[in-house]
Amino acid sequence: MAKKSDVEKLLDKHENLTHSEELVVVSHVQRKDDDWFMNTLLVKGTEVPFKFRRRKVYKNLTGARVNLTYYPMKEEIAGMEFEAMKVVRIKVS
Repeated sequence: MAKKSDVEKLLDKHENLTHSEELVVVSHVQRKDDDWFMNTLLVKGTEVPFKFRRRKVYKNLTGARVNLTYYPMKEEIAGMEFEAMKVVRIKVS
């Protein structure tokens, strides 16, 4: 029996989690949010932003191919609800 990868273990454990590979980043924006940096990615072929937080500034990913593990979330901004994807794992491919 083959050993499961970290991604496979995560997908087995969390029902709503999705993993996508070789996604092309069209836009990458970082902004300071208290002690964290909020990163927002727009991926080619999607209209929903992918968001993740880091303690330090992350390298610019515009034009890069990435593997993302994420799940859907809803955000309320100014009384309006928006769909986004919360990234739990990102890796440049």
